[in-house]
Amino acid sequence: MEIVINRNLIFAENQYLETERLKLRPVTLSDANDMHEYASDEETVTYVFPIHQSFKDTKESIANYFMAAPLGKYGIELKATGKFIGTIDLRVVDQHNIAEIGYSLNKAFWGQGYVPEAAHELLSLGFEELKLMRIFATHDIDNPKSGRVMEKIGMKVEGNIPNARMWKGKVVTDIIRGITLEEWRKLHS
Repeated sequence: MEIVINRNLIFAENQYLETERLKLRPVTLSDANDMHEYASDEETVTYVFPIHQSFKDTKESIANYFMAAPLGKYGIELKATGKFIGTIDLRVVDQHNIAEIGYSLNKAFWGQGYVPEAAHELLSLGFEELKLMRIFATHDIDNPKSGRVMEKIGMKVEGNIPNARMWKGKVVTDIIRGITLEEWRKLHS
């Protein structure tokens, strides 16, 4: 008999997560100023999403993506200051028992281990509570910093996809990295 897992309920019960330095919580319109700070910066969003040309773009993004379907999507807030510095999400594909993780961080906070810290918490939720068998992520071959984050959380290269997509007028080769439940357990036993 197959065990049915209500993943929406699990996400609903885990909308607020904490790590040593971070609060992971729903994104709201009150985050618009902090999000616009990085979403309007080309270097920060080069590989992630189209640049926000206006404050209205940021508010629409929050309403249409984060608030319209909030489960599995988190704002990254620094505990020490309350500053909203980025987002991270876990997009579950129920029928395949897998999920994709994605993230974006204000460049002023790059290189301080915040994304691996937040991602580790979501991997834990994914494997321990959501009972996923694999979590993966994709990054542009020209964005090795994102790949480094994935390495830090135990993800291994699963493949390269040449001419995977067009992004901002450029042909992109994507690198897929992933971690299985078994690999996660080995790292945390």
